[in-house]
Amino acid sequence: MVKRLIILLLLVSNIIVAQTFGKEEIKGLLKFSTFYAAINGGTSLSDVDVFSVDNGLSTQTVSTPYDYNFTVGLRKIARFGYENKAQTFYDGTESNYSDAATVGKVKGVEYLFEVDYKRQEGVNYMDQHHFIRFSSDEGCADELCVNFFALKLEYLEDGFADIKYFEASERYRHRKGKNLSWNIGLTHRLAEPYGYNALDEWMLDNGNIHYTYLALQEGYNVNVANSTYTDPDGNVVATSAEVWEAVVIPEVLSDYSEKKRNELKKTIQHSIVIGFDYYKYTKQTWLHAWASLMPYHYDDGSEFSYHNYIEDDQWWDYSGGLIYGIKVNKSLGYFVEGKYNKYWNREWYDFKLGMNYVIF
Repeated sequence: MVKRLIILLLLVSNIIVAQTFGKEEIKGLLKFSTFYAAINGGTSLSDVDVFSVDNGLSTQTVSTPYDYNFTVGLRKIARFGYENKAQTFYDGTESNYSDAATVGKVKGVEYLFEVDYKRQEGVNYMDQHHFIRFSSDEGCADELCVNFFALKLEYLEDGFADIKYFEASERYRHRKGKNLSWNIGLTHRLAEPYGYNALDEWMLDNGNIHYTYLALQEGYNVNVANSTYTDPDGNVVATSAEVWEAVVIPEVLSDYSEKKRNELKKTIQHSIVIGFDYYKYTKQTWLHAWASLMPYHYDDGSEFSYHNYIEDDQWWDYSGGLIYGIKVNKSLGYFVEGKYNKYWNREWYDFKLGMNYVIF
């Protein structure tokens, strides 16, 4: 559903652009944009020897395939003053925290379309980050100016953090001096029903789960007489209750939860959003900070609304980022960078900090 929505969005936007703008305007949208594709790889976990003495000593070697990351993307995002311009090519390993900011460095349209196919420690992931960001700053003399606003369409999928959603936001910006602006508006997010737990219906009053009945429903078979446990294809997966409970049942519960989650339709969440953006740069020190808070969410009364999975009527979703650097003198410098997100019952973040000292 989300992928179809993105394709439809891109198709409609292309048609509108083609019909509304001429060749010169389209060239302007593509000017300074960069298409890139890259493959990165490396050694993963080392091989592990697993020993067994069930039928004499035996050894099994567990091998983890190499890690890789294939990236393809298109971006047009103005660099902030602190961003490193020395790198010649985009190779897919960049971590541009400023991409998450609400407002870009320059007014007008900026965009990013990036897909990453990766394997990490033997597990395959697909990450996606697409957004179109528009910032208006028409230079009104008055601090209260209707020409100050920000629009952003974004789709994010982080396989490692198990989060994906489509978000659209429109915000009015209130300029407070040259470096700071506050914003308020609405945001609309389309995602799976986070908070839903497929195992709740199998919970007993004592807090345990009817896991054997669940496994039987999913096609597993249990022969208590000869301690044989088979999967839906008839393959023997365990020969003791200990292995059945410690190894097979966790996999059954995980597969069942994922299947039920995939069967659910996406839900849309309308929220009020308030935030700020601050940017100040000099050659000796710089600070770029932004944050968004969603304190109120509309309850449409649907069966899988997130309101049904929390004790209170409302909750706080928020995100933010910070990039700070200072050159103390010609030799010494410090930096700290990071971003943090909390949406529904999901958290994901990145950060780095350190120092540089030029000896000579």
